[in-house]
Amino acid sequence: MSETATDSGTPPLEFLPSRQFPEWLAENRLSLCFSTYQAGKLFFIGLQPNGRLSIFERTFNRSMGLWSDGQTIWMTSLYQIWRFENALQAGEVYQGYDRLYVPQLAYTTGDIDAHDIAIDAAGRPVFVNTLFSCLAQPSETKSFRPLWRPGFVSRLLPEDRCHLNGLAMEAGRPAYVTAVGETDVADGWREKRVGGGIVIDVAADRIVARGLCMPHSPRLHQGKLWLLDSGTGNLGFVEPGSGRFEAVAFCPGYLRGLAFHDRFAIVGLSQPRENKTFAGLPLDDALAKRGAGPQCALMVIDLKSGATVHWLKIEGIVHELYDVVTLPEIRRPMALGLKTDEIRRVLTIEE
Repeated sequence: MSETATDSGTPPLEFLPSRQFPEWLAENRLSLCFSTYQAGKLFFIGLQPNGRLSIFERTFNRSMGLWSDGQTIWMTSLYQIWRFENALQAGEVYQGYDRLYVPQLAYTTGDIDAHDIAIDAAGRPVFVNTLFSCLAQPSETKSFRPLWRPGFVSRLLPEDRCHLNGLAMEAGRPAYVTAVGETDVADGWREKRVGGGIVIDVAADRIVARGLCMPHSPRLHQGKLWLLDSGTGNLGFVEPGSGRFEAVAFCPGYLRGLAFHDRFAIVGLSQPRENKTFAGLPLDDALAKRGAGPQCALMVIDLKSGATVHWLKIEGIVHELYDVVTLPEIRRPMALGLKTDEIRRVLTIEE
């Protein structure tokens, strides 16, 4: 059903699409890109000329937050912020691929546990600096430049006080962020995993939703603030005014990574690690009631019905995903990596 291209001799991976998943990509003229920090991989999902899946991967340590407008991809990683640029002109093809993303620029941040990333109205990256509990931008001379931190966080210290993780933008400005707990002590969020999750309005520095379970991936789409209540396995939205979380769909996994295409949501599912962070979450009971185990997958949810209409299950060394972005009007994307000679031979000239 698929073809996989790699750069590093990755042990076998099996991608198991639902029967109509390739056709859904073709009908919507869409490709996908997702990250897995656990395996240190960036994956591109597209279509071969024969209509079968094309799966292309590159290795980047702890690849996490993603943002893309189709021409550019930004990605957070272990100690760097990366910018990829498409090297192909319209209608140009490279080895059968219609997008060739080149790692063009990297900011060295150090290991600050950077999570979500987005681009502001001036074209500058804004990312969640989880270790320092703040929003930040890359710096030309330092590890980062802090932009904002929650009012309840009293000092800018490398203590991961609230596990700030998700970022939603509106009109080119940071609008909302998610955090696992409203705490002001080092690593204090771990005691707030169940029911302590919050959503913060950045401009007002006001908590607009409480009672969540390890929320991630806030996104504004069609006038609603969507997010993943990761510890319960629910995709839903926050009702304005009341701040109540309205679940729309349950997915069998720990949720991280959310993108939209028209009326569809693409959600990343992970198999939780067997450690204290993921133990005792409501997700465990929800899966047990349904007689299911956690999956590693991308799932396509119809927002009108809440039904899972398509999926791509992943088996092998990859167990945890972090982020996903859509690549509209792109059929078959790929990227250059840093471990092959190919990156030496692809040369482009700025006109």
